[in-house]
Amino acid sequence: MKPRFNTTGPCYADEHYMLPPERRLGRIMELIDDGRYFTLHAGRQTGKTTSAQWLIRHYNSGEQFSAIWVDLQTARDESNPEVAFVTVLNNVDDALARSFPGMPRPEERDQWLGDPRTCLARYIRWIVSRVKRPLVVVFDEVDCLVGKTMVTFLTQLRDGYVSRRDLPFAHSVVLVGQRNVRDYTLSQSERNAVAWLGSASPFNIMAEATTLAAFTEAEVAELLSQHTTKTGQPFEAEAVAKVVYLTEGHPWLVNALADQVVDRDVRDRRVPITAAHIEAAKETIIVERRTHIDSLIHKLHDPRVKKLLDVMLAGELIPGGLASDDVDYTLGLGIIRRHRGEFAIANPIYREIIPRALTWNQQHSLHQPTEWYVRADGSLDLPKLMTAWQEFWRKDGHLAAEGFSYREAGPHLMLMAFLQRIVNGGGRIEREYGLGRGALDLMIFWQGERHAIEVKLRRHSETEADALKQVSGYLDRAGLTEGWLILFDLRSSLPWEERLTQRTVEVLGKSVRIVGC
Repeated sequence: MKPRFNTTGPCYADEHYMLPPERRLGRIMELIDDGRYFTLHAGRQTGKTTSAQWLIRHYNSGEQFSAIWVDLQTARDESNPEVAFVTVLNNVDDALARSFPGMPRPEERDQWLGDPRTCLARYIRWIVSRVKRPLVVVFDEVDCLVGKTMVTFLTQLRDGYVSRRDLPFAHSVVLVGQRNVRDYTLSQSERNAVAWLGSASPFNIMAEATTLAAFTEAEVAELLSQHTTKTGQPFEAEAVAKVVYLTEGHPWLVNALADQVVDRDVRDRRVPITAAHIEAAKETIIVERRTHIDSLIHKLHDPRVKKLLDVMLAGELIPGGLASDDVDYTLGLGIIRRHRGEFAIANPIYREIIPRALTWNQQHSLHQPTEWYVRADGSLDLPKLMTAWQEFWRKDGHLAAEGFSYREAGPHLMLMAFLQRIVNGGGRIEREYGLGRGALDLMIFWQGERHAIEVKLRRHSETEADALKQVSGYLDRAGLTEGWLILFDLRSSLPWEERLTQRTVEVLGKSVRIVGC
């Protein structure tokens, strides 16, 4: 079997190109050595299960610990403990069969199920009494459990911990999932039931929540070079840099881009992989909505995620009513990250997916053929495009923007839908948005040209001066002398004739075309 870049499930060294999992597990193994109970949380398809399975094989092949990996995914969304723990214990059976094939199933097992509040703890104690070394238990997909089932699950682990001096229990428990433990239960009554998790409990989960780091630039290059070593097909330096830039080292995205290129787009191993190949692969995995992308799109409709992304798209500050837990929840899902002390979308691919997914229907309902805005020499006619945008905004766009569930970012999303519909015919858009800037930066790439656009909501007369400073800074960073500023006027009393204007101003040596909306 030839190795491949993996985009489905755990990685195995005899099937996939992969980096040594232990590189990412130093702190996790320290916590296990110390007998800690803690969470390992990270976004989807970042290597959690691969890492968990490696830990089990590592410990069971050594002399320090015995270990089992229990996958809880099949107990998903079952809130009735009496039903859910039948599945949970079945999964513990499977874990024993994998790690200790000769160990029989306990005779008392079915009796334990009569009390779901204690059945898991009893089973773990039974295993501890039969293995030769301290037991490490890794529960994977923990955040599949919900409601009373989650409360019952966590309570048994907590009780096992506090009584383990008298009743031997697991040496260390690792809870693996997408979310931190405080996000496992949502209702107030359930939070009260597990209030000990947020206190100075023996779990100390809040203080010891761990995550998996993204691949570094060197690790991305190392992973891609494995394909070169095996096949002779090189990735040019610009292609490696493009993968690093687009993914920010997200493991699934790195593998997905590489897999698309070498397994579908450029199968001739004599042809080097270029940055253009990577850019085309990015477009393919977005348009085809591969499994990971589809999961991200689904999360955009989660109310806790939506509240944060709505203000991020508009560049606004976090509103006072937005709970810090909602920010941490979105961070835990891997949709956003902390960057230089600020919150930002996790990577450029996500930055592109989010507005495109939210405006999918609007893009495809617009009758705006690309050729209308292309000059005879192939360049993009931005003045004509912006005039058409103003006409559309007045007639239909402002009403359509009010229909978005992302209300704060409605104007920005509508503009991006309009531009995306046209640029799809031969270019691309890159977006920069975050909290607190009050603006959205767009860069249109078209036939070797770049067109910088800054978007801002106008609430008062001072907005324009502030915006011009921002767009000047944007042009400086981009190395451009000309750009566009689109101002959405929120002063609803103004008639359309006063809002829909275009004029050019000079600011700090830059020429800026202001488009009023």
